[in-house]
Amino acid sequence: MYFLVFIPFIIQGIVIAIDEGYFHLKRGLPRWERIGHPLDTLSVFICILYVLIVPFSYTALQFYIILSVFSCVFVTKDEFIHKQLSPATEQWLHALLFLNHPIIFSSAGLMWYAMSYPQSASLITAWLDHPVQIKYFLCVQTALVGSFFVYQAVYWNFIWKEKVKA
Repeated sequence: MYFLVFIPFIIQGIVIAIDEGYFHLKRGLPRWERIGHPLDTLSVFICILYVLIVPFSYTALQFYIILSVFSCVFVTKDEFIHKQLSPATEQWLHALLFLNHPIIFSSAGLMWYAMSYPQSASLITAWLDHPVQIKYFLCVQTALVGSFFVYQAVYWNFIWKEKVKA
């Protein structure tokens, strides 16, 4: 059953791919989005990387919660302007992403705990009883999110030729 914790990440990847691969490429991104979207991705990358490199403790968990809440709020920063640029279907995709964002961080937090205390008799670790696979999954996620960050920063700011006026 441990694979269920991966579902929010899969949903996020599919929705991001549609948002980026269809809507962003179709309409282009003004300068503020070409800067802001990689920063959104960076905020997610930092949270997932934190889980991988920082040993679990209750103090570390508190800081992770702060990072996660910051990311959840930070990614909504553009929505006031998106309503003028984006069709309703793109805004709906953004709503799905915003709903899924805290679920991803909660899942990563549960995985972090399970990786740190695999012998614990807690309900969490009993359900997530494959710490090696979970760590591998988080490493792959970190690589994917980091690669997406690099793609966004490089493609939209150095390769793409501006079609819209910012």
